[in-house]
Amino acid sequence: MIKPAEDTPLSTFNLVQALTEAGVPNGVVNVVTGYGPEAGAPIAENAAVRAVSFTGSSAVGRIIGTTAAKSLKPCSLELGGKNPMIVLDDANLELAVEGGLWGAFGTTGQRCTATSRIIVQKGVYRKFIDHFVARAKKLKVGNGLDETVEMGPAVNEKQLNTSLKYIEIGKTQGAKLVSGGNRLDKGEYQHGWFLEPTVFVDVDPKMRIAQEEIFGPVVAIIPCDDLEGAIAIANNIEYGLSSSLYTKDVNKAFAAVRDLETGITYINAPTIGAEVHLPFGGTKATGNGHREGGIGAIDFYSEWKAVYVDYSDTLQKAQIDRGE
Repeated sequence: MIKPAEDTPLSTFNLVQALTEAGVPNGVVNVVTGYGPEAGAPIAENAAVRAVSFTGSSAVGRIIGTTAAKSLKPCSLELGGKNPMIVLDDANLELAVEGGLWGAFGTTGQRCTATSRIIVQKGVYRKFIDHFVARAKKLKVGNGLDETVEMGPAVNEKQLNTSLKYIEIGKTQGAKLVSGGNRLDKGEYQHGWFLEPTVFVDVDPKMRIAQEEIFGPVVAIIPCDDLEGAIAIANNIEYGLSSSLYTKDVNKAFAAVRDLETGITYINAPTIGAEVHLPFGGTKATGNGHREGGIGAIDFYSEWKAVYVDYSDTLQKAQIDRGE
């Protein structure tokens, strides 16, 4: 049984339609649409539902985890993220800029693996900012069905207002807004929830825009002294989903892979994207240890049974039955 997000049920409907056309029998996969309290909660509470897998916010995940625990049913939670991208002095800056743009704005920041923090070593800090901001200002915002558009709208008015709220919080706490920050609502934008790609620089790692998930096209750029300092900043947060590092030093790359407290790490690539054959998920407040994708997902939906057989008596009985 699948309950899609209330704002995006069509993608799930099309998936199930494809399964039906492929020959999956009726009733094997079912879709239930609706809002969380009316549709999601009864599913999680129902005794006939033997396992629950949830993707969404950490706040709702805690509620679902508590509900599942009452009946001891397995529960897989894939929750929020505040994903860091680290750029070291020796990085290919052009590659890093493009990766940061795609990670932060490619899906309007509306994915759990979106790049919401960019931690840049001081040797290339200003140069990176200059290139990144110049490119962010040129991004084409508009209808996501237009193939020339580089960033679409927020999914709804509530999400747009959340992003606008955090922009005000960032300014109030002293972060420097260098690009974006405004709603687009004139002309072609008047019938949607559009926001300019927004960039804050000189952000203190303890600021709310560097700690809390925004789920919108708002990125915080943070300076650091070295790799160790960058990893400390990256890890000093409640989430642990995805991370990335841009460097030409393979030793630093493997040190980051070892020390970053996330379920996913990319080297010289943005924090977004996934391969279906690999496990997907995170640590800390990002989830409860289970993984989506790959054999990890198959294992979650399976029950192990240990079987012990004493063949000595079985073999003796078989010999008697054969008259031996």
